[in-house]
Formats: sequence, C-alpha cells, structure tokens
Amino acid sequence: MAICLKKWHAYVSLSFNSFSGEVPSLFGFLHQLQVLNLGNNSFTGTIPSSFSNISTLETLNLKFNSIDGQIPKVIGSLINLRELNLGGNKLIGSIPLSLSNASRLETLEISYNLLQGNIPEGIGNLHNLNLLSMQCNQLTGSIPFTNFNISRIESIGFTNNSLSGNLPSGLCNGLPKLKGLYVSLNKLHGHMPTSLSNCSELQILSLSDNEFDGPIHGEIGRLPNLQRLDLGDNHFTGIIPQEIGNLVNLVKLGMERNQITGSVPISIHNEKQCESQVERKKNEQEDKVTVESHGRKNCFFSALNELELDTESVIILMETGCGEF
Repeated sequence: MAICLKKWHAYVSLSFNSFSGEVPSLFGFLHQLQVLNLGNNSFTGTIPSSFSNISTLETLNLKFNSIDGQIPKVIGSLINLRELNLGGNKLIGSIPLSLSNASRLETLEISYNLLQGNIPEGIGNLHNLNLLSMQCNQLTGSIPFTNFNISRIESIGFTNNSLSGNLPSGLCNGLPKLKGLYVSLNKLHGHMPTSLSNCSELQILSLSDNEFDGPIHGEIGRLPNLQRLDLGDNHFTGIIPQEIGNLVNLVKLGMERNQITGSVPISIHNEKQCESQVERKKNEQEDKVTVESHGRKNCFFSALNELELDTESVIILMETGCGEF
C-alpha cells in the first residue's frame, strides 16, 4: 500500500476499497488530521498506538475490516474525538475504561466484534453521545444505569450479548430524545420499565429473547411514534393492554412465546375503521391468532402489517440477531 500523504492533510478517506495489510502507523504522524476513514477494506493487525498522537482527530472509522487485538487505551486521550467506529472487526478483550475520557464522543460504535467483560460505568459520563452501539459481542454483567442518563442519546444497542440484570424502572426519565432501544438476545430479567411514556420520541423498542416477566404496561400506548414493538420470547404475563390500539404508527408487533392470556383487544382490530382480516387456527397447544391488515389512514391497521401472538407463527420476520440497525 503506497500512499502519498502531507502533514497538513485534515481529511483522509480510503473507505470501500480493497486495501489489505496492517493499518499504517504513519497516519499517527499527521498531526492536523481531523477525519480518518479506512472503513470497508481488508486491513488486518492491530490499531496503531501512534493514533494517540493525532490530538486534532474528530472521526476514526475503521469499521468492517479484519482488525484484531484490543482497543488501545490511548484512544481515550483523543479529546477532540466525536466519532469512533470500530464495528465489524475481530477486536478482543474488554472495553477500555479510558474511553470515558473522550468526553466529546457523539458516536461510539463497537458492534460485531469479540469484546468481553463488563460495560464500563464511565460510558454514562459521555454526555454528548447520540449513538451507543455494542451489539453482537460477548459482553457480560449488567447494563450500568448511568447509560440511561445521557440526555442527548437517540439510539442504544446491546443486542446479542450475555448481559444480565434488569432495566431501571425510570429508564426513560432521562432519555427525551431516545428513538431506538435494542436489548434483544440477552439474559435480562425483571419487569418492563414503568417510565416508557417519557420516551416520547421512541420508534423501536426491542426487548425480545430475554427473561422479562410481569405485565405489559398500558402506558406503552402513549408512545405516538412507536413503529416496532418486539416483546417475544420472554415471560410476560397478563393481557394485551387496550392502549396498544393507540399506536397509530406501529408496523411490527411481536408478543409470541410469552404467557399472555385473554383476547386481542378490539382497539387493535377495529373492523369499522379498517379493512382487515382476522384468522384463528387451532393447534395442539393454543389458539393461533394472526392478523393481516389492508387498512386506510387514521386507523391502527393503516401502519400495522405484522402481528404475532402465538408460539409457532413466523409472520413477523423480526430483525433479531445482529441486524438491529
């Protein structure tokens, strides 16, 4: 790889090429560099420690390469860093505590790696974050409650790890801008948070494939922007709250494989407002209820096109696994 670089270069973008070999340490000597984008290549080796010399760096994007080793602790010394994207590599080890020193970070994307250990408490001190994504790693322990006090954050992603513990009951008290919460495929337990209506901007709530229990709170119907609600494969009990019928923008609703009883609320299936079709089929274990919508505007089914309540249906093709966002 032969590249001619000048010390005064502020922007270097070599993404979506076929570069291979180790990430060149010479980038660490471009002392005026603000953006370094090497994403979507075939770089190998480790992240050069010389990058800590670039005090002006605002964006470091190494996503979707084959970089291994650990995240260097010195990354936390980049006080001007706003975007750190290391997703889609082969990084190992723990998330360095020093990342909490990069106080200007707005994007922290380290999904699709092999990271282990706990989520550092200090991540919650990154008050400028609007995207926090650690999906598809091997993280353990509980989610620090401080992560739910970042008032500017719009998307939180922890899908497909081995996280345990519960979510705070006041989860949404400090998240006025949250649009996406992705915690599926973990080992989380406890009740659904009772403050969800405070996340008025929420569009996607993905809690599936955990060990949550207790009732589904009716206040979830006070989320006017909710488009996807995925609660399947848990231990939720009780009935489907009538208030879910107020979610006029809902596109996907998944409650399969829980312990929900009762009938589908009439607020969800309103034949007077929507041209819809309700189909019930008996199987060996329970009634199978599926709903297909062909509704018009200004009714619940104008948005909803996938509903799953049973144990076997695959009507909802939920983006579980590592395809959350």
